Amino acid sequence: MTRFIGAIDQGTTSTRFIVFDEAGEIVASAQKEHAQFYPQPGWVEHSPMEIVRNTEEVIAAALAGARLKARDLLGVGVTNQRETTVVWDRRTGEPLYNAIVWQDTRVDPLVARYTAEGGKDRFRAMTGLPLTSYFSGLKLKWLIDSLPGARSSAARGALCFGTIDSWLLWNLTGGLHITDVTNASRTLLMSLEDLQWSEELLGVFDIPAALLPRIVSSSEFYGEAKQGTLQGVAIAGALGDQQAALVGQTCFAPGEAKNTYGTGCFLLMNTGEKPVLSQAGLVATVAYRLGDAPARYALEGSIAISGALVQWLRDNLGVISSSAEVEALAASVEDNGDVYIVPAFSGLYAPYWKDHARGVIAGLTRYATRAHIARAALEATAYQTRDVLDAMERDSGVKLAELRVDGGMVVNELLMQFQADILDARVVRPQVTETTALGAAYAAGLATGYWKGVEDLKRNWRVARSWTPDMPGGQRERLCAGWRKAVTRSFGWVD
Repeated sequence: MTRFIGAIDQGTTSTRFIVFDEAGEIVASAQKEHAQFYPQPGWVEHSPMEIVRNTEEVIAAALAGARLKARDLLGVGVTNQRETTVVWDRRTGEPLYNAIVWQDTRVDPLVARYTAEGGKDRFRAMTGLPLTSYFSGLKLKWLIDSLPGARSSAARGALCFGTIDSWLLWNLTGGLHITDVTNASRTLLMSLEDLQWSEELLGVFDIPAALLPRIVSSSEFYGEAKQGTLQGVAIAGALGDQQAALVGQTCFAPGEAKNTYGTGCFLLMNTGEKPVLSQAGLVATVAYRLGDAPARYALEGSIAISGALVQWLRDNLGVISSSAEVEALAASVEDNGDVYIVPAFSGLYAPYWKDHARGVIAGLTRYATRAHIARAALEATAYQTRDVLDAMERDSGVKLAELRVDGGMVVNELLMQFQADILDARVVRPQVTETTALGAAYAAGLATGYWKGVEDLKRNWRVARSWTPDMPGGQRERLCAGWRKAVTRSFGWVD
């Protein structure tokens, strides 16, 4: 009987279930968006229960569409939006509040307080991370300090904290409270050295240890699904979405890198068995841990807004009626007309880490049209990627010759060519661009013996399209100078 591997890909705007075969090809897929809630400026929330319902729906839809049953799956992996934070009742499984999304900035006052006490980098040596609103530990602190009775319930072990991987694994397995090392490394609560929760950090942030999940490998048998369509299937892999994409792109050697173009944009470079602490504004993070093997680490540059900027043009400004229209509109003009968009909607992430920056459109004249705005929106993603890659090269000492790309925006030919031009490096798109889900499938497949080792996975990776730079150096530097000028205009907007 032919067997397959499934992957739950729970992202910022939607949930997907994808089934892969042994060659890493897609056999079945289904997707469903979930609601975004913005109760106050800077606040972003999701409904945890809607995410669970949507997960079950897309699993059932994907299997039904391919006429598959749960027994056709040897295992399932989970990948997720990483820093999004949920607290729920350990007995009933009911969330206490909406999930606080990674983009949310409500903890800025906490960031300012802890920064004033010891600087933005006071925990970087232990965690690899700066103090910022991005990571989940301070979101957790806000929840237990703000919700009536939550702190006392947390202290007596009545509550569970988790990022979305933990929340889904709890619901799939009927109450298993775990998180994998990649997601744990994004909390600002885990020591990179020993891959355990830090008693020191829990003390500093006043977070009860009883709340926290057990930290596990990214690829091991966790348990069987206890209910729903997947009942009886092994749940055997979990990775944060960007680390999953690194695995899906088979970047297993130090120096190999990938960039994922989704809601945000995330560039990761494998640094091997030792974390490299950044001096240039990046973060050190766990890349993956496969079974009992030593963990592998990565340098990461996180960009908050990339594909979400196209959605903003569609939903907030009405510049386009569908995201697919942006490429043709942008291509209708020869250049950006000296217009730049800096999408610092929730501050600037790597390599700037400016929590008080906000979005700007710079260089507007009467000459500018909606086509120039569309082009500037696409180019913003490429400029931000260059900023991150420049920092990564300074930290690692490695000059990147090739960037592997994936995510929803890589179908945009105009963007990919501009990316190669502005990086002055080859950009490569694989045949299977759903590398986030593929990485989760690979993790589950390795744990269940579907694939024997990473060499099997490397053989699956194949090039679909590549772009080489075709821009004069002087033009590249002139455009980048304009971008850097626009970025400085976004600084210090929030007092």
